[in-house]
Amino acid sequence: MAGEDQISVWPLPKFYFSVKLESLDRPVLCQEVSGLDNEAKPLEFNNGGIKSISSFDLPGISKPENITLKKGIFPDKNEFYDWFNSINMTTISREKVVIELLDESGNPTMKWTLSNAWPSKVSGTDLESNGSEITIESIELAYEGLTINQV
Repeated sequence: MAGEDQISVWPLPKFYFSVKLESLDRPVLCQEVSGLDNEAKPLEFNNGGIKSISSFDLPGISKPENITLKKGIFPDKNEFYDWFNSINMTTISREKVVIELLDESGNPTMKWTLSNAWPSKVSGTDLESNGSEITIESIELAYEGLTINQV
């Protein structure tokens, strides 16, 4: 029956993923990844001002959003700040960043690859004397290209 096939296949959960920076030999333990968006702004095109022909939209320049990575702060693991602090007036450390969505066995099923990514913003945690949450830091990445693959 057709309904039985639909019940046996479930969407992948979004909580099992991996983030790898080209310069590190291990994955970065991130709590959240957001901004995996890409948008082509429509351009309105008018065909020579002829009133009998209406205007129409064409796809414009694609503008990717910055990717935000959030992770807990661990002693002696300052990957975000180290990368951000490597920026100076004339040079910037660009890296390939690979974000993989994993299945139950830990195998990648989808892969987002950012080419020539660099940190545009780093945010530390807020501190609260009566809080009980873990410390979270975040980094925003600007990048030149985004490739999405199903593995």
